[in-house]
Amino acid sequence: MTTKMATGTAGKDVTDVLRGAGLRPTRQRVSLAELLYSKGDRHISAELLHEEAVAAAVPVSLATVYNTLHQFTEAGLLREVAIDGNKTYFDTRVSEHHHFFIEGENRVIDIPGEGVGLGELPEIPEGMEVTRVDVVVRLREKR
Repeated sequence: MTTKMATGTAGKDVTDVLRGAGLRPTRQRVSLAELLYSKGDRHISAELLHEEAVAAAVPVSLATVYNTLHQFTEAGLLREVAIDGNKTYFDTRVSEHHHFFIEGENRVIDIPGEGVGLGELPEIPEGMEVTRVDVVVRLREKR
C-alpha cells in the first residue's frame, strides 16, 4: 500500500516521509502512519488510533502507539494538542493554527483561517524564547 501523506507532505510516500524526518520506517511506524494520514487532516487520540490499528489487524500495543505518536511529534510530522492534563490529541496538520474543543463530544476541530487575534504576550523570562502559542477555545451546546 502506498499511502500519501497529508498537509505539508502531500503526494509523498509514507516511507519517504519517515526517512526524511530521520525515522526508520519500521513496519509498525509505516502502518500507523498509513492509518494517521489516509484520512487527511485530523485530530486523533492515542486510544482512537490504537482502536483503528486493532480494527485494521495491525499488531501494536497502546504503549507503542503512544511512543510512535510522540516520535512523530518530535520529528515534526504531528502537532500535539493538549486539552487537559489528561487528554492529548495529535494533529496531522502541523502548521500554525488554533483549535476548538467540543466538550461532551471530546472532539477537536481547527479554528478556520486567521480566527484568533492575539494581543501582547506577557514578558518572557530571561534566557527563554516563545516556541509556539496554542489557543484552545472550549465549546458546549447552549443550555
